[in-house]
Amino acid sequence: MDLTGATWRKSTRSGQGECIEVADNLPGVVGVRDSKDPAGPVLTFAPQTWRAFVAFAKQR
Repeated sequence: MDLTGATWRKSTRSGQGECIEVADNLPGVVGVRDSKDPAGPVLTFAPQTWRAFVAFAKQR
């Protein structure tokens, strides 16, 4: 998966500890990575799958 041009951002709810970064500016894919290891592996999701996950998490 080519993530060239991805713009990574942390959640506004992230503290100083362990967090993830999300890149949702690319067409057809959302990337998720560990903020402490930006050169490490990236999980990718279809945008509709990511939206469903976020909606579910907000209910918790």
